[in-house]
Amino acid sequence: MKQIIVGTAGHIDHGKTALVKALTGVDADRLKEEKERGITIDIGFADLTAGDVHFGFVDVPGHERFVKNMLAGAHGIDLVMLVVAADEGVMPQTREHFDICRLLEVKSGLVVITKSDLVDDEFTELVEADVADFVAGSFLEGAPVVRVSSKTGVGIEELKKALSLLAARVAERDQHAVARLPIDRVFTIKGFGTVVTGTLIAGRIGSGDELELYPSGGRRSKARGLQVHGHATQQAFAGERTAVNLQGIDLDEVSRGQVLAPSGRLKAASMIDVKLTLLKSSPRPLRNRSRVHLHIGTAEVLARVIFPQSNEITAGSSSFAQLRLESPALTLPGDHFIIRSYSPTVTIGGGTVVDSLPQKHRRRDGAAVIARLETLAAAGVSERIALFVEMAGESGMTLSDIAARSGSPDDLIAKAAETMTKSRRAVAASLNPLLLVSRPAFEELSKKVRAMLKAFHQKSPLESGMGREELRERIFSHLPQEIFRAVISQLSEKNEIVAEKDLIRLSTHRVALSADEQAAKDHLAELYARADLQPISLEDAIAPPPLNSASIPRALSGSLRCSSTAEN
Repeated sequence: MKQIIVGTAGHIDHGKTALVKALTGVDADRLKEEKERGITIDIGFADLTAGDVHFGFVDVPGHERFVKNMLAGAHGIDLVMLVVAADEGVMPQTREHFDICRLLEVKSGLVVITKSDLVDDEFTELVEADVADFVAGSFLEGAPVVRVSSKTGVGIEELKKALSLLAARVAERDQHAVARLPIDRVFTIKGFGTVVTGTLIAGRIGSGDELELYPSGGRRSKARGLQVHGHATQQAFAGERTAVNLQGIDLDEVSRGQVLAPSGRLKAASMIDVKLTLLKSSPRPLRNRSRVHLHIGTAEVLARVIFPQSNEITAGSSSFAQLRLESPALTLPGDHFIIRSYSPTVTIGGGTVVDSLPQKHRRRDGAAVIARLETLAAAGVSERIALFVEMAGESGMTLSDIAARSGSPDDLIAKAAETMTKSRRAVAASLNPLLLVSRPAFEELSKKVRAMLKAFHQKSPLESGMGREELRERIFSHLPQEIFRAVISQLSEKNEIVAEKDLIRLSTHRVALSADEQAAKDHLAELYARADLQPISLEDAIAPPPLNSASIPRALSGSLRCSSTAEN
């Protein structure tokens, strides 16, 4: 059965919660305060099965004070119902909620004109015309517009049919990606313990799976039990509203904003590279180093915006930026986010994560940073993996490194690795475990080895070779042993070096004596031949022809090494 998450959006008191109840029979307002005040404060949930589609509804608060709660619910939706009351039309929170949907790149939805029983058709038509102007040029231009009355039930069946038609065109979520469940609710059940809920945005989670809370310093648990839309199950799939009973986790160890994912698979970070857009409605430019509220997934984190080159961006413009977070968050390339100004807190922009585990950028490298981010932003999944390997330089990347930075499943990473090695774009320094080094970085390491051996031979021409461990320490001390072994192995296969036990030399290197040393060697050989077994003094050794005394021990040493090299 296809799983679709539908979110509401719209101004306070425009009937979003009543609409969800009319569709599903479920009152999404669960808090006592919500029922007493008659307004939605936090996100609520309901579900509906229509034909072969299961809809999970996320009802969000419309009051401007609770936009941060709305953002926690809006991150995982497939379709949006833009709710506009027939007796009021487009209002301020209609605009803010719709801006958020556009920034989150929600791609499909419809317009619902509620409270149609309160006004006549002529006035409703004016409201519909106003809404049409409002959504012009957006993903809702030309979308279905359905008039309903949650009080009388008029239009509800038509709305269900419209939702089913839209659902048929929604692409299935990736069931094979690394599982991620951004947590939006945490509670405890007597006899069972801590339960977390959220929309499973990718992958799948099975009962008994080893899971980790990100970020939490490695706090791990096991999925003791699962529910999807209130029903027990052995496995939850991407796109489903999922509840997970966590083994051995106390209630105070979990909070909204954390992400549940496979243990040790991903990495939270305090910096992310992004493509950021400032809304046209933003009251002022966004300056470099501005402090903002970052909303990503269900998390809210304070951050500073660092532009690679510019000092600010103006309303309606876009730029690459690095967000430096005041507390770590788990993200992956392609994730969408919202930023709100620090004070007063209003929605001013949003964008997409380009790199979730970047290095800290320096302003003097601004042009290179922008070029690299442009390439990353335009890349598909396999190309992005290749680019990450190239960016890793001499250190290379393991399969787990690539998975943490890309969120890709192992089989896709393996396929990308095979393509890279076959095209000579990378070298597999190790296959089990996989360790990839980009071809340019690998060649640079090979170049360093050749240069160091050449310098060693020039300095110590009578040495047979450089110590293996000394060479590794001088060039590869900060790198995995597998990379050192791979470089030495490839240079040996190319016959550029000779690796003999604990010594490594250039294949062209031979121990050779200078003219003086060769003369000393010949003189000594003749002297020893005449002396038979009698010892010779140094004075006799340097007797005519006159020889430099320093040449004598070098000639003796060189004679031995020459013999050794010749034998090899």
